[in-house]
Amino acid sequence: MDATSGVRMATGNGENSYAVNSRLQEKAILETRPVLRKAIEEVYTSLSTRRSTMVVADLGCSSGPNTLLVVSEVIGAICAYTQKAEKRARDVEVQFFLNDLPGNDFNLVFRSIEHFENPGGKEAPPHYVAGLPGSYYAKLFPRQSVHLFHSSYSLMWRSKVPEEISSCTHLNEGNIYIGKTTPPIVIKLFQEQFQNDFELFLKLRSSELVSGGRMLLTILGRKSEEMLMHGDVSTLFELVAKSLQSLVQKGRVEKEKLDSFNLPYYAPSMKEVKALINKNGLFDVEHFKLFESNWDPQDDSEGDVVLDCASSGANVANCIRAVLEPLIVDHFGKDIIEELFMVYASTVAKHLAKAKAKYHIIMVSLKKAMR
Repeated sequence: MDATSGVRMATGNGENSYAVNSRLQEKAILETRPVLRKAIEEVYTSLSTRRSTMVVADLGCSSGPNTLLVVSEVIGAICAYTQKAEKRARDVEVQFFLNDLPGNDFNLVFRSIEHFENPGGKEAPPHYVAGLPGSYYAKLFPRQSVHLFHSSYSLMWRSKVPEEISSCTHLNEGNIYIGKTTPPIVIKLFQEQFQNDFELFLKLRSSELVSGGRMLLTILGRKSEEMLMHGDVSTLFELVAKSLQSLVQKGRVEKEKLDSFNLPYYAPSMKEVKALINKNGLFDVEHFKLFESNWDPQDDSEGDVVLDCASSGANVANCIRAVLEPLIVDHFGKDIIEELFMVYASTVAKHLAKAKAKYHIIMVSLKKAMR
């Protein structure tokens, strides 16, 4: 599975689509609002002339309401700053580029633009929105042409499954990602793929940013160096693997099919992200934070008890289905989808009965280093 195919969210706006089941990602965007606003203010004030164009790119934009939420947040930040500063607004236009792989539902994105509600009203700067299909692990823009990169819930996805895993040179038997029985060599291959991808990403974005340009990244990650903690995404995917194993036992899925299915994914720790940014030397870290979010996207409570495990299990299953269904259909076919996610909802409910589970999310705000 390479970067130009495979990974895409469930399309359309039906009940199982990503557009309808992406509240988890929405909450992350809203959590990072203060940091995004600060980055926008700094970019806005650094524009060299009063008449300028600010270029903003959202990498891994997907489709649905969150895609234009980023556009809304940027426009809102500019309007809020000009009102707060009590200065005459600059004659600034904003060009947005919404980037994702070609399989993304760009048609839904473009239809959504027609209904976009401008948060700044008449005070908002003129703005333009364009789609940009392509991998963010490749060059996307001319040198020094972008002022701000934004990417939320995207950089956990790898450019590909490591070749030694996809070729079955090393088997990750019974798993689809890193599980308790994953061999150390397979874990190492996933880690190396992340390191290669992230270093390339930083290098590419640095060349495309203007001097002093900013980048805000939100990555589903890990709280510690441990691979399998109760709320980590590794556990979440291990439960998907467990659900697939139950279908193997029923004869609905071939064992060989399961053993050859691995996600092009790696959720890094804070330490891993910091180390690669420091090693790279192309960016200065302006803000680094870890925050948490309940597995159940509809659960906004802060307690440690899940009040309705069955309901939360179903909510988590809907969320993960919207993310994984295209990949699973590509590999296993569509006939197992309904049964798989019914089993998965029940499996998650049993897991949540032990304790509430939370994702760990890494937010890092970067400024292009002066060289």
